[in-house]
Amino acid sequence: MKFPRPLTSLAALGLVLGLAACSADAPAATSAGTASPSAATTSTTAVVPSAEIEEDTHFDADDLVWDAADEIPVTLADGASSGGDGVQVDGDTVTITAAGTYRLAGSLSDGSVVVAAGDQDTVRLILDGVELASSTGSPFVVNSADEAIVYLADGTANSLTDAATYADTGEDAPNAALYSAADLTVAGSGSLTVTGNSNNGITTNDGLVLAGGQVQVTSMDDGIRGKDYVVLLAGDYAVDARGDGVKSDNEEDAGRGWLLVDGGTLTVASGDDGVKAFNLLTVTGGAVSVTESVEGLEASHIAIGGGTVDVVSSDDGVNAAGGTSSTDANGFGTMGGGPMGETVGDYTVLVTGGELTIDSEGDGLDSNGTATISGGTVVVNGPSSDGNGALDVNGDLLVNGGTVAAAGSAGMAVAPSEGSEQSGVQVTFGSTQPAGTVIQLADSDGGLVATFVTTKPAASLVLSADGIVDGGTYAVHTGGTAAIDGGLALGSAGGSLDGSTEEATVTAGEYTSGVGGGPR
Repeated sequence: MKFPRPLTSLAALGLVLGLAACSADAPAATSAGTASPSAATTSTTAVVPSAEIEEDTHFDADDLVWDAADEIPVTLADGASSGGDGVQVDGDTVTITAAGTYRLAGSLSDGSVVVAAGDQDTVRLILDGVELASSTGSPFVVNSADEAIVYLADGTANSLTDAATYADTGEDAPNAALYSAADLTVAGSGSLTVTGNSNNGITTNDGLVLAGGQVQVTSMDDGIRGKDYVVLLAGDYAVDARGDGVKSDNEEDAGRGWLLVDGGTLTVASGDDGVKAFNLLTVTGGAVSVTESVEGLEASHIAIGGGTVDVVSSDDGVNAAGGTSSTDANGFGTMGGGPMGETVGDYTVLVTGGELTIDSEGDGLDSNGTATISGGTVVVNGPSSDGNGALDVNGDLLVNGGTVAAAGSAGMAVAPSEGSEQSGVQVTFGSTQPAGTVIQLADSDGGLVATFVTTKPAASLVLSADGIVDGGTYAVHTGGTAAIDGGLALGSAGGSLDGSTEEATVTAGEYTSGVGGGPR
């Protein structure tokens, strides 16, 4: 049995951010699994993770390698299911009782596949054109195993649909269309449609690794939940959830409750939080798109070192909060006050690379502790209400590199802290600029430094980028032409000042905060 080592919140930041560099060029693994018995004898999976990911999760590259000769065929059919060794059939309930590789094909209109293997057993289930539905509960349940691997055969379409009302609603009963009490891996290159009509779509009470597949999840509550951790390595995952989209929520065990996106694509529309971890949420590669949410990304510690992240939220876009708070039982902080008298807790946002774009109605990039940006690009189109800000950091907001452009209301505007290594400018307009306004920054020689096009009304803009000289004087223009429809472009390629109006001049490094604030 493999026992993943726990990741502690801050010590893990350096570890997980280092994964992007060492996993992107990893070789592909091969397996003897095929889409059908008559197909070729090998197939190529998606990306294989780095050694560090294997050390920190239950996953191993060998999970995706097997001998086709060892496969045990399982036929699913209403009233006529069958299988070989390790398979028991009781009506329309098919139970896997032993370690092994099982190839499942066929359909059950009102039945289930259950894994009840030993606690030391690895069970690999190849879905080769499977349709499962249940009128009484979950159609796919892993009750016991060391690890269950759901492998989506190449070229196949598979589906899991649970009941709207479960017969068993006990505390430890399954609560998802794909439910596992053991570590769970989803891999392969086929497709899987998961419909959670009662509660969650995919749930495991241990760790979850998503290593491939074209997976679509629709759920009445949470879309995808891994208790100890969730890791996305490869594949295309689309989640439409009324609750949280994707989350890891172990609050009891030290170092658990973390989520990592290292590759693949994740698209989330949620009725609550989009992507959430109790402890640490990290993106080192791949693409994350939260198209609808209350809060887009939320965890105690959020680290972005690569990939692309796009967030749309009705409240905060990126929110470092909850989890390991330095507050007492009444919610009062114990670490002292921030620049506006706010409590500075044990929360962090760290951006060292990648592209982060936020469209928020609440705070854009929000940390109840500190935030550091040293690489990558952060673009925020934040709130129009003065009760929130495009940037909201209780403690220090250090900008030591990268590019930051944050537009929004002026009343609660937060700018980089005094200790920042990279300079920037803050612009507060006399009146709110409408969506689509071209805002341009020019140096003292008239050279175009940056072009920003608002996608929402904005009264304030904070801009920090390499090349902005501390103490330098810059002219702020509106109008002119832009080479972009929205967001930020640097240098002369961003547009032209022809036809623009100079609104003000600003001095780089001279910031003021919003209500109650002062120089930072």
